[in-house]
Amino acid sequence: MRAVRYHEHGGTDVLQVDEIDRPTPAGGDVLVDVAAAAINPVDTYFREGSYEPATLPMIPGSDVAGTVAAVGEGVTAFEEGDRVFATGLGNDRQGTCAEYVAVPTDSLARLPDSVDFRTGAASALVGVTAWQSLIAAGDLEPGARALVHGGSGGVGHMAVQLADATGARVTTTASPTYHDRLRDLGADDVFDYGRDDLADAIAAAGQPDVVLDHRLDDYLSLDAEVAASGATIAAIGNADLQACFENVPRCRGKALTVEHVSMFNTPDMGAVLDRLAVLMADGNLDAEIAHTYDLDGIAEAHRAVLEDSYFGKLVVEP
Repeated sequence: MRAVRYHEHGGTDVLQVDEIDRPTPAGGDVLVDVAAAAINPVDTYFREGSYEPATLPMIPGSDVAGTVAAVGEGVTAFEEGDRVFATGLGNDRQGTCAEYVAVPTDSLARLPDSVDFRTGAASALVGVTAWQSLIAAGDLEPGARALVHGGSGGVGHMAVQLADATGARVTTTASPTYHDRLRDLGADDVFDYGRDDLADAIAAAGQPDVVLDHRLDDYLSLDAEVAASGATIAAIGNADLQACFENVPRCRGKALTVEHVSMFNTPDMGAVLDRLAVLMADGNLDAEIAHTYDLDGIAEAHRAVLEDSYFGKLVVEP
């Protein structure tokens, strides 16, 4: 099969398309014929060495959607021909930017017939991350207020929809170009993240009970300023290693909780994917596809996921 691999850490130039043997599913695994994969910023962290993959050479990519081509020993929940989607690969096992990938069944769920493969792949990692942030960590309830920083991003635009589906009120930030699209996805209040009075605008819309923060080093102090008493701040990313509170007594007075969330630590990934599948089948959750690439375009996709402005996700079709 054809697969994108990196044999050493480095820039996008270390990515190459190799001809390698198709994997054989081990016990508890299924072999997926890849119809679509997705590109996420975390893929670039493994490639350049900030995060250490299990082995080299490594196939990048966490998300996949496709058809079960074979099942390993002991697998009874899936069979050949099933439409599935999965996430959590490209870390401790080979990733998804290939024509076939072996996937453990606990990272897998059935993809509804009404959901195309591109949408399935694009929804997996960001959907699980949004779920872990808002539902598992934040315990978001109907009528509560959620603040989603970066609503136009992969996780952000899924989180806006997920929060809306719970019956929560949703505040989000984004470039003005994307405001109307975010309102269409369920945001109640959308603000330009560059405005000088951002904290005042967020607080006036309603103090958030749950905050999803993708740039903790930029927004942690703002989060603490605008959050409601007892709020949870779900932290999913940062550009700088350090993030500090400017006013610790205010945080203590509000009894704020900061939860550091990683999709890779999800206890039962398949169960969350099952819930996301129901929401997608019912039309309450969808992934926006900004650009699609083939395997030969993975290097460009790795550049774009960090450098370009776009709404939604980047998808690979082998």
